[in-house]
Amino acid sequence: MTAIDPSQLDQDAAKEAKRQRTFARINKADKWFQVLGLAWLTPILKAAAGDNPKAQYSEIWRLLGVPLLAIFLFIAAWATLAPQVQTSLGAIPGPAQVVEQVGKLHEDAVREGEKEAAFYERQEQRNAKLVADGQEDRVKIRTYTGKPTYYDQIWTSIKTVFFGFLIASVVAIPLGIAAGLSATVNAAINPLIQIFKPVSPLAWLPIVTMVVSATYAAGPDSWFAKSFLTSAITVTLCSLWPTLINTALGVASIDKDLISVSKVLKMNTYTKITKLVLPSALPLIFTGLRLSLGVGWMVLIAAEMLAQNPGLGKFVWDEFQNGSSSSLAKIMVAVFTIGIIGFLLDRLMYAIQSMFTFTNNR
Repeated sequence: MTAIDPSQLDQDAAKEAKRQRTFARINKADKWFQVLGLAWLTPILKAAAGDNPKAQYSEIWRLLGVPLLAIFLFIAAWATLAPQVQTSLGAIPGPAQVVEQVGKLHEDAVREGEKEAAFYERQEQRNAKLVADGQEDRVKIRTYTGKPTYYDQIWTSIKTVFFGFLIASVVAIPLGIAAGLSATVNAAINPLIQIFKPVSPLAWLPIVTMVVSATYAAGPDSWFAKSFLTSAITVTLCSLWPTLINTALGVASIDKDLISVSKVLKMNTYTKITKLVLPSALPLIFTGLRLSLGVGWMVLIAAEMLAQNPGLGKFVWDEFQNGSSSSLAKIMVAVFTIGIIGFLLDRLMYAIQSMFTFTNNR
């Protein structure tokens, strides 16, 4: 009869406990991998930890291998078919030409940054010399007005969409709560929603442009330029509807027993909204916010193209008007940039939703 070594049992127990802690951490991290679109990391980590590698390899293939294969096939088809499609600007650029333009746009941004740094350095030296010579009255501080880089265009569009989205949320969420709590308010605003929700941003843009031009004088000390406000307000007018509708639906769907409890406890309106209404309606509110941000991003690009306001939309339109041999490749760079940023914005909203709600819907 073989004697059992107690120390070996202790080592096995410690090893199993460590293994269970590892899987617990992986399962906990999986929530955020799902949020960030990195769900394929979970089976990789589990396989590395020794959890049924065969089953995990199947998951890795489904979550990572299949998407990568699809992307590869798309790139292969693009590279094969693109040269065969001729346009007024030449053949459709393939993946290699698009990647080349990515590098050139980055180089242009670096050169522009060097020019800006040199401009401010010269200005500082000139002003220092004037001060040393006792000519302080001739000191001038000028802002560099060089051509905006591709990164500047991206940043302008992101700032604009978030500003318009913020205004839309501030308007839509209170209105949605009021509509969800009151059948009278809902009956009052429902016709307006049905009329204005289908309106294209291209129809709103001329109206917004004229109103902003008539009421807002953009000067050097102004917080916002007219072009920025025009694009942002157009985003607001087109993106507030999903949040308004989903907020009203979420509030109206609250369990009636909770409303009865609030009456029994004699809660005031503020307490009822903050303690009962918002926690129950948050999942649908965030669904509306995600939809609104996606709509706002699409609307913004169209508004920038039509109004020639700074941003990615203007970049696309300028390249189309430019008509150079590299214009199509640069436009395709912008198309991929717009798509990637749209994906990241949605993931950002989903991450915020995961932090504040108990129900996560991918």
